[in-house]
Amino acid sequence: MKFNSLLIHGGVDGDEFTGAVNIPIYQTSTYKQETLGVTKGYEYSRTGNPTRDALEKLIAQLEGGIRGFAFASGLAGITAVLTLFKAGDRVLISDNLYGGTFRVLDKIFSNFDIKYSIIDTSELEQVKDNIKEDVKAIFIETPTNPLADITDIKKVSNIAKEKGILTIVDNTFMTPYFQRPITLGADIVIHSGTKYLGGHSDLVAGLVVVNDEAIGEKLHFIQNSTGGVLGPFDSFLLIRGIKTVGVRMDRHNNNAIKIALFLQKREEVEKVYYPGLIDHPSHEVHKAQASGFGGMVSFVIKKEYDYKKFLESLKIITLAESLGGVESLICHPASMTHAAIPKELRDKVGISDNLVRLSVGIEDVSDIEEDLINAFNFK
Repeated sequence: MKFNSLLIHGGVDGDEFTGAVNIPIYQTSTYKQETLGVTKGYEYSRTGNPTRDALEKLIAQLEGGIRGFAFASGLAGITAVLTLFKAGDRVLISDNLYGGTFRVLDKIFSNFDIKYSIIDTSELEQVKDNIKEDVKAIFIETPTNPLADITDIKKVSNIAKEKGILTIVDNTFMTPYFQRPITLGADIVIHSGTKYLGGHSDLVAGLVVVNDEAIGEKLHFIQNSTGGVLGPFDSFLLIRGIKTVGVRMDRHNNNAIKIALFLQKREEVEKVYYPGLIDHPSHEVHKAQASGFGGMVSFVIKKEYDYKKFLESLKIITLAESLGGVESLICHPASMTHAAIPKELRDKVGISDNLVRLSVGIEDVSDIEEDLINAFNFK
């Protein structure tokens, strides 16, 4: 089955009991046992729910993995994955990844003596040099959030395999429609399902896919034991969102390329970060491992222009946290999504106060451009 058909018919296709075209919302906490210890496959919805199971099967199939897991948020999924490690273990992380990932490592898992080192995962020699005896995994985003750095997934995965450690990839920006890290050698893939997979800014969810049955068993034990599962209604909504991710990602991608080129020509803009631009330093690396460039464009507003007035002057583009919805959203990483990262570290990697991150929606691109022009006119 081709991928666009798999988006619609993958996982569990319809309901075998009633013939319903869509998976029903099994809004139940518990299940009748025919006799002691004899069930129809379900006993309690924290452990398993038919609607959630359908979603988990679907994302595993789309990513080319063995097992999928659905969580109450992207960070709940990340937390479950990090719970695979024990005191004394260290994780290498990309140097401008999502602030919430940094926060949970820095403020929560550090209490349990799980350590991290921040490196530029796009530099393979840096990756090799930082794999010491206590390193158990490499956690990468590609493209990174918000500076669109690109890591060669296949090469990093090969290095990790040689050292006997895991490769974990946050694939939120690309979705499996554009990029499938497991097929490139990754062991675990993470998504904030809130973003492009849901696609309508109406749910919060996290997804994890693994490519090893033993890791899958451990992760299911963690999921069941800690209980951060996705509810049946949100599972239903996320399945519905995934059905249209192909057509939406194509539109996001096409709009974002036009907006990135538009921004490059604006005198108010100092720099544009977007992997679809030919002058992006890792443009060719990204093209080799992904079939699209996505909808995320970050740019630096020159210091002589007031970025606060710019943000406040937008009318169609919404100033808000999150990304990946059908509507265009813009945020100020330094004070919003990446505020948990210390300022000295933000400055070091390039998350400056005049950097803004634009999630380009699927509106008419001329309306997005006009909104940006009008906002730039308010100096």
